[in-house]
Amino acid sequence: MRDPHVPRFVAGQLSSSRRASDLRRLRAERFDVLVIGGGVTGAGAAVDAASRGLKVALVEARDFAAGTSSRSSKLIHGGLRYLEQLEFNLVHEALTERGLLATRLAPHLVRPVPFLVPLPAGEGVRGLPARIIRRAYYGAGVAAYDAFAGLFGGGRGMPLHRHLSREGARRVFPSLRAEGLAGAIRYYDGQVDDARLVVTLARTAASLGATVVSSARAVGLIRQAREVTGVRVRDLEAPAGSPDAEFEVQARSVIAATGVWTDDMSRMLNDVGLRPGIRVRASKGVHLVVPRSAITGDTGLILRTATSVLFVIPWGGHWIIGTTDTDWRLDRSHPAASASDIDYLLRQVNAVLDRPLTTADIEGVYAGLRPLLAGEADSTSKLSREHAVIEPMLGLLLVAGGKYTTYRVMAADVVDRAVRRLGWQRPSRTADLPLLGADGYAAMWRDRADLARRHGLPVGVVEHLLERYGSLTLDLLALIDADPLLASPLAGAPEYLAAEVTYAARAEGALHLEDVLTRRTRISFETTHRGLESAEHAAELMGAVLGWDADRRAREVAHYRARVTAERQSQLMPDDATADAARLGAPDVRGYAADRGADDAGLPR
Repeated sequence: MRDPHVPRFVAGQLSSSRRASDLRRLRAERFDVLVIGGGVTGAGAAVDAASRGLKVALVEARDFAAGTSSRSSKLIHGGLRYLEQLEFNLVHEALTERGLLATRLAPHLVRPVPFLVPLPAGEGVRGLPARIIRRAYYGAGVAAYDAFAGLFGGGRGMPLHRHLSREGARRVFPSLRAEGLAGAIRYYDGQVDDARLVVTLARTAASLGATVVSSARAVGLIRQAREVTGVRVRDLEAPAGSPDAEFEVQARSVIAATGVWTDDMSRMLNDVGLRPGIRVRASKGVHLVVPRSAITGDTGLILRTATSVLFVIPWGGHWIIGTTDTDWRLDRSHPAASASDIDYLLRQVNAVLDRPLTTADIEGVYAGLRPLLAGEADSTSKLSREHAVIEPMLGLLLVAGGKYTTYRVMAADVVDRAVRRLGWQRPSRTADLPLLGADGYAAMWRDRADLARRHGLPVGVVEHLLERYGSLTLDLLALIDADPLLASPLAGAPEYLAAEVTYAARAEGALHLEDVLTRRTRISFETTHRGLESAEHAAELMGAVLGWDADRRAREVAHYRARVTAERQSQLMPDDATADAARLGAPDVRGYAADRGADDAGLPR
């Protein structure tokens, strides 16, 4: 439980001293609920359980959102294509969550983004019936999407759709190829920086009294007879050979929200002969990032492909193009994009653009894995996005499947199962619980010009901060007031302020350079240098907060450079196997010294 005398925004600061304190709590206390996994579902479960008054702990093996939850299409959406598949339940659920996030829970992080659905033209007069049928068909689907949002969306938060002629479509998206285009339908969905939402969830859980620790890997289950009573955890930041590196955490209930690692949790039960009855299949999704100047348009695009759909999504000064949908059975921590993935995406998008994109246009590439419930379908794109909650052993709950947008529903479902076992009567209240930064955001956005004037900053800078931190922007402005140099842009990444790196280390749980350049900011895929020109400056800023000496700063930069080199090499490889081998050429910065018993043996400089 949170100390009522400590403000929520203070209690939610994930500093290095807070981590040390929370590690002591993990070793010494017994928790009602221990959540394994700091992705969106795990962080959401920690918020849900803590908001019910339970004593909660959350452990994450790497960084918050380090896996799937930072590598999505950055959309909070109902899933327009699920209407066509007649998955009305899923659409209803997702649109409800979209409305809640955009209007109540996280309006500072989730905002409307327009999309065009291009309508292909038939040939001449004979193609007229087909054009009418297609427009009616797609129009009915988008109208149903809007109707679902209006009836069930918990506050729409998005404008209604509109039909556009061919000329109207090209006015809002001039880069659309005119030939073969009969018009378009414009509709709206939600956009989010996925990693920032997860960090905000983790901080919200901490603000409610949860113990929250990253770089803490669950390595085994503690059992008494046939009941799970806790987890054995390894602190990946502990010095090599430290006797305190591994310890036991006692809990009345353990929730595993481990996504594509769910099968690993299942294997921990093999010695007692249990088969959990749930399997997760990993589907790789690759995205390209190109500069906004490469494509002329004011909206996104959604395009049908032979196997799935393709999005072209406006993202600040960039476009995100994705995604692929292919089975992945290799390294799950660092899924690699191959040259064939990149070629596939370029071919698909170039089919509708008047100026084809080439690899020279690409600023960044990222790949993630969707955790899909395994089924009998031949391709991952046909597997269900619904989720499942099971209890394979007393005291252990697994939650798997689902989609990013419906994380809150998954979290509530698994915590409901836990509280029934604990005899706790309080229902979920997260549908009415604004995340950190949401309270006061609307008023601050309205008065942003005055806020900028009071702190001597351009209005655009304050807008940038408000759209990333909401009302927590005041924390960053206080840092800048105390040290005006922090208002300077970060080297190599003028879209970000130095203060954001300092704040990430001070309040957002960032422990390594990679955490800041890939997740607290998105510099690793928004710049052609992939963050290399920012690494030294960012390491200096982080080091000032975390007490890094010159050797530690150099080591962090070297790790990051090795990661970028390995990713670039993987993207030149022809297939998954060779791309995976290239990506694994860079060691993981977490646990590197502890796993090898050395500080930097073999580390490239």
